[in-house]
Amino acid sequence: MANHDKSRPTALITGASAGIGVDLAECFARDGYDLILSARTESALREVGDRFAQRYGGRVTAFALDLSEIGAGTKLAQAIEKQGLHVDVLVNNAGYGYAGAFADSKLDVELGMVDLNVRTLLELTHIYWPGILKNPKAGVLNVASTAAFQPGPLMATYFATKAFVLSFTEALWEEARGTDVRVSCLCPGPTESKFRERAGTDKKKLSRAGASMSSAEVAELGYRAWKANKRVEITGLRNRVVARAVAFLPRKAVLGAVRTLQSPL
Repeated sequence: MANHDKSRPTALITGASAGIGVDLAECFARDGYDLILSARTESALREVGDRFAQRYGGRVTAFALDLSEIGAGTKLAQAIEKQGLHVDVLVNNAGYGYAGAFADSKLDVELGMVDLNVRTLLELTHIYWPGILKNPKAGVLNVASTAAFQPGPLMATYFATKAFVLSFTEALWEEARGTDVRVSCLCPGPTESKFRERAGTDKKKLSRAGASMSSAEVAELGYRAWKANKRVEITGLRNRVVARAVAFLPRKAVLGAVRTLQSPL
């Protein structure tokens, strides 16, 4: 991997071993950023890092760890600092979901979801936010979901975590207003990635409700939105219409519709 050029900005991307995370990393690499990649699987990270370093040049550094563990955000930040690296842009992409009734779920799965989707995202943002506010090249891109716009029966915790991410990101966007710092929340709808298989949503009626976007398309839209300092990017016209309509619909009707979509095929 290439030597580090301190004049190049650096983006830290979590969940960067597959799907949207990999494609977001490629967007930044293509635009001249050095990369810091983090995910659980070291072999996958190294494959991605080697590919991007060869294709785009620059430095790619990989840190393999489970970000759902308590304190993992601090552990990652310390490892980054130990190597003398800096972070200009933080991309909080790591996350997972569980599709099924709350009564049938396992507590460690539900708490792990909160720890990864919310706690670690907040932890990393809190660590890097003061420096980001002082850096005109800096910013935060958080990956939420169209799930953020309504409660999600049969996927209750996941929807709630993404509602936090959306609300948190919008608040930071406002706090950064008047600076050159860019803050954006990417809210994809159904996307072709390993997330669907792990979460179990590929076996739900939602999977038949419309065409899925590729992770590359989603990442490109998210990256462009972040570059433009767009507060929220909902991918796809249909997803935008549905997400925005939720605020005007009776809550009971919304809950019933989501439950139907999250029901097994």
